[in-house]
Amino acid sequence: MLGCAAEFGANAGAGGELPAIASRQRSEKKSFTDGEIVDGFLKTAFGAEYHLAGRVDRIRKFDTPVRVFAESDGRADRKAQLAKVVADIARRVQHLDIAMTDDAEAANVRVKLVRDRDLYRTISTFYGAEKAREIRSSLDPQCLSGFRKNEKFEIEHSDVILTVDNGDFVFLDCAYEELLQSLGPINDTASVPWTMFNDNVSMGFFDVYDQYILNLLYDPRIKAGMTLPEVRNVLPEVLADVRTWVKQVNNLAE
Repeated sequence: MLGCAAEFGANAGAGGELPAIASRQRSEKKSFTDGEIVDGFLKTAFGAEYHLAGRVDRIRKFDTPVRVFAESDGRADRKAQLAKVVADIARRVQHLDIAMTDDAEAANVRVKLVRDRDLYRTISTFYGAEKAREIRSSLDPQCLSGFRKNEKFEIEHSDVILTVDNGDFVFLDCAYEELLQSLGPINDTASVPWTMFNDNVSMGFFDVYDQYILNLLYDPRIKAGMTLPEVRNVLPEVLADVRTWVKQVNNLAE
């Protein structure tokens, strides 16, 4: 999926009934070694596919409840699909408090639902014409997410832009990828074949491998601002607990 996740500023899920998603779920790889999980986590939680300011060698995550507000001129069906995506993420990430809100002022994640023809105009409105040109020339995304963090590397606000008129699969694929990346694992990688944070991979649902990544990130022992050595020090015990949770929530066999 040609999505873009960017860090801005210094300081059966929802579509299991779709054939394209159902076929991917049937063939999904669900068994991974510790090394495979840790490799993907470190590659996505550190770094940034496209960043404009600030350091990218620290863990970045929300340290508060996450409230998602959807802004759209229409397409109530897309808002409903987005709400299902958010509910699915909430169910599968143990220590993440995330939910929709109808109060724009209470939201720290804003999702802008736009027509495809309005995508780059919307990106320009959010980030300025020059940055929009840079994003278009380097990434040419179909959807976009970005966040800003404070000096403690805590995410304070995220913006997600999704197109509503490219079909159900593209919408759901973008919604999962960009919402999840807006929570912290912002670095796309082509070297991990099981993650949706790979521009060569399209899922349309919250796969088991990425559940491992998000559950590791939002475990309370993994804190915003941690360095790579600090994270490696606590990962073994965190991963053991995360394995238990992901197995339980997905009814995985031993």
